[in-house]
Amino acid sequence: MKRYLPDTFTWMLLGTVLLATLLPATGRFEDFMHLASNAAIALLFFLHGARLSREAALSGFKQPRLHLLTLACTFVLFPLLGLALHALFPGLLTPELWLGVLFVCTLSSTVQSSIAFTSIARGNVPAAICGATASNLLGIVFTPILVTLLLHRHQDGGGLQQVGGILLQLLLPFVLGNVLRPWIGDWVLRKKSLLAVVDRGGILLAVYAAFSVAVAQGVWHLFPPQQLALLVLVNAILLGGVLTLTTFGSRALGFARADEIVLVFCGSKKSLASGIPMASVLFSSSGVGIVLLPIMVFHQMQLMLCAILARRYAERQDADLAAADGKAQTA
Repeated sequence: MKRYLPDTFTWMLLGTVLLATLLPATGRFEDFMHLASNAAIALLFFLHGARLSREAALSGFKQPRLHLLTLACTFVLFPLLGLALHALFPGLLTPELWLGVLFVCTLSSTVQSSIAFTSIARGNVPAAICGATASNLLGIVFTPILVTLLLHRHQDGGGLQQVGGILLQLLLPFVLGNVLRPWIGDWVLRKKSLLAVVDRGGILLAVYAAFSVAVAQGVWHLFPPQQLALLVLVNAILLGGVLTLTTFGSRALGFARADEIVLVFCGSKKSLASGIPMASVLFSSSGVGIVLLPIMVFHQMQLMLCAILARRYAERQDADLAAADGKAQTA
């Protein structure tokens, strides 16, 4: 029974959500949390760059099938599932909430949490870096196109600033860490606990910062509890469907477990960090808060569920290694 209960990190996530609900970051403290979250993410990428050999980093680009499938899950599978749910249950949610759910389906994958969970689950981190970053870059183009096709909306907006932000915050620290690897790589490899702290700490900071924004906007008071409960149900069906298809689909296609982890975590995520600026461009300012409610709920749900999945992947690998060691000693 214990294995089905939330672990310490999951309880920490729940506590962070509760803290942000009761004491959301506002004013200068909100600015500080935003900077702290960005710094933690940059440090995460720096340490991953220092840990990975250049050969391993470049190997992530040598898996086109994995990356194409990840992008297909993000920009094809999600929209199709969202449209199917809307067609089957049009009256389940208000039109505004359905608009937000379909907007969720058009967004790119997360970067920091996808890579962090892949690392925790002991998956193919170089491939996760390549896949998640590519998803975010392509999302700048794909999301407006999908919004136009799915929601029949179109507004002009540029994405160069967002591209620059991704390069500055994600790729630059990774490259810098990789350049310094000959001097600090061995030390980083010995400090696995440090990477674990950075992975989890960055996720907790992101959860607190994102949820503080939701609370400050008062989005939880916009709809009655039953609508919020139904929104959670729709998001759960959407997330559960994609996780199931990516898990069993990757196995049916013969992917190794490390690559399966990449497809599961990078292909099932939706980025709140990309969703907020995208929504501000694609929707009127008066309706942005309502449109963002589904992604805020989905964001928390994916973090909670993926924390459990990452732990179980890691436990499975530990069990396999222990069994292999036992057989070697017996032989």
